[in-house]
Amino acid sequence: MDESRDGEGDEAPLIGVAELVSRLGRPDLVVLDIRSAGYGGGRSAFDAGHVPGAVHSDYVADGWRAAKGAAVGLLPEPDRLRALFERLGIGPAAHVVIVPAGLSYGDFSVAARIFWTFRQAGHRRLSILDGGFEAWLAAGAPVEDGESGQPPAGTYPVRAASAGRALLPDVEAAIGSGGAALLDSRGPRSFSGAERSAQAARAGRLPGAIHVEGARAYDPAENRLRPRPELDALFAPVPGGDVIAYCNTGQAAATDWFVLSEILGRPGVSLYDGSMSEWTADPVRPVETGPA
Repeated sequence: MDESRDGEGDEAPLIGVAELVSRLGRPDLVVLDIRSAGYGGGRSAFDAGHVPGAVHSDYVADGWRAAKGAAVGLLPEPDRLRALFERLGIGPAAHVVIVPAGLSYGDFSVAARIFWTFRQAGHRRLSILDGGFEAWLAAGAPVEDGESGQPPAGTYPVRAASAGRALLPDVEAAIGSGGAALLDSRGPRSFSGAERSAQAARAGRLPGAIHVEGARAYDPAENRLRPRPELDALFAPVPGGDVIAYCNTGQAAATDWFVLSEILGRPGVSLYDGSMSEWTADPVRPVETGPA
């Protein structure tokens, strides 16, 4: 899958193994291996084998998400992102290729969330390795082990994006006026309120939300997103206009955001990173339960 965003001149949001092999060694390429505990094994897995020249960042340990009150998956402050990007040797002109483990929908959603984080920092040249590191191994592409060299420290002027992120007032306005479609990417039992995540204070969904489970966009047999025609059909019920994707902590919803915004090229798609962990913290805020 190699669809690019129309009119923006960015790299394709998904890059195949052969294309990445052809780009190895380019000075503007940063291969970012994001395996972490629970998502492919972390630093020990990286040291055992990785894409040549890759740098490693542990999604869980390196502060890709921030907590504030009950909200546990918020976008970090610009200074924290700047320090993280600079430590990884990432400059604003780099083509960053994010490499998940390629083992599950969960680790793809991590890659999509990191992709969204770069977008929120104003970064343009981004791709996710289609199929992740498992696809790299299956293709017989070159592998390097041990520690990669320390990337040179850079300077990264984080410029907050003007779109793509929904805050609490945006969600309140959408519920009050219906100006944006609220898209729940969780499983059906979470959507109906039959089960509750530990990160949410109450079971249920945002009032008026529609449901497209993010996991359905992912082919577990191939460990990659489904083909474009299947994604078109899956997301066909999402109405035109602005869309706010959410889940419990803003991670799983990143897949719905990525598919709609980056693959299907829909404008006006944002991610509510506070999600149900933030929304349900105030008992006054309404939730719906039961069938849609």
